[in-house]
Amino acid sequence: MFEQAADSAGPNWKFWLILAVILVALLSGLIWLLRMTQMPLKSFSGQFAPLSAEETETSKRLSEHVNYLSVTIGERNLAKAETLEATADYINNNLQQSGYSVTEQSYSVQGHQVSNLEAKLVGSDSGGRTIVVGAHYDSVINSPGANDNASGVAAVLELARMFHGSKPRRTVRFVLFVNEEPPYFQTESMGSLVYARQLRRDQVPVAAMISLETIGFYSDEAGSQKYPDLLGLFYPTRGNFIGFVGNPSSRALLRTAVRKFRATTSFPSEGIAAPQQWPGIGWSDHWSFWQEQYPAIMVTDTALFRYPYYHTPYDTVNRVDFARMSRVVNGLRRLVESIANED
Repeated sequence: MFEQAADSAGPNWKFWLILAVILVALLSGLIWLLRMTQMPLKSFSGQFAPLSAEETETSKRLSEHVNYLSVTIGERNLAKAETLEATADYINNNLQQSGYSVTEQSYSVQGHQVSNLEAKLVGSDSGGRTIVVGAHYDSVINSPGANDNASGVAAVLELARMFHGSKPRRTVRFVLFVNEEPPYFQTESMGSLVYARQLRRDQVPVAAMISLETIGFYSDEAGSQKYPDLLGLFYPTRGNFIGFVGNPSSRALLRTAVRKFRATTSFPSEGIAAPQQWPGIGWSDHWSFWQEQYPAIMVTDTALFRYPYYHTPYDTVNRVDFARMSRVVNGLRRLVESIANED
């Protein structure tokens, strides 16, 4: 009789154990997802105020940069090597006009000399940790690259102009990278990887790297924003926000950036700290800094998850919303200023 009772209790005990394990696993997974997706403060919602005079001027200047890069120069890559040279000249001239001396980090790829370009704003604590604000200036083959990534280049040029003459605590490096696009993406010839490795060799401490990647396209239409599997459960369906993207190691920087942006800027924003292997998470120059164990994030309109003209001949200047982009860039100015003046 006792044996029969034990036999009848055994399967029941195993069932509850398995159920408990499943529930713990589900709860752990939910906590993990919330840790990745939940950011400080609330994203802005509601109507925009009219552009300020400063934002209007920024919008105009951003438009001039993107027009020159995507229309006057057009496609920018080693398939048309002269276009990379023309782009580097344009960047160099603009940074010099803003009052900077430009450092070129040149290296050889397939018999061509290519260059990263850096403008450095030396902080009062020149021996402390530096901030890197960067964007790639090449475009994919057969695309004028207005949003990807003339928008990011224009933002870096304008941020550099805005900051010149200031004296932040930390040194800020404004860097334009070559060879982010295929076939050089995540290879030894990727400009940002060459740059990040040199920082590591020079033992330069980096507090934050901010990669500006495809930041000019926005839509208020429901369903305009797509996501990899499951992430759509946590984020809006309208592609009207700017995204902040990091990996788990950069989560502290990511949360700081989102908090500072939301505290100072009336523009919708979302953030995620996910494994770099996930689709889209490591798809820009911040990836290179992760390889050198530097904290780095990407600021983006989410590119192919929203932008139907991504990596096509139709990535043209008329797709870029310069008014919204100006709001974002001025928000980034306040964000970088705050991080650059931290202890």
